[in-house]
Amino acid sequence: MERLDGNAAAGLLQEVFAREMTVAIETCAGCGTSEALGAVHVYMGGPGTVLRCPHCSTILMCIVRVGEELRVDLGGLRRIELR
Repeated sequence: MERLDGNAAAGLLQEVFAREMTVAIETCAGCGTSEALGAVHVYMGGPGTVLRCPHCSTILMCIVRVGEELRVDLGGLRRIELR
């Protein structure tokens, strides 16, 4: 899969969180680094969209569309700061 930056997931993130999310600051549960969501590594084209930490490759978020539903796993995030 081609690696993109977090801006590639902007529309999907806005659908999930109902606001502009590429400027939100995430903190990785793996390495503790904080970064704007627009700077994370995004992988699209499989059964879902995967967002990975650009520093340690931890999976931060996985979003899968199942019919009309969106299923979101945020297991790799310590927190998200919405400013």
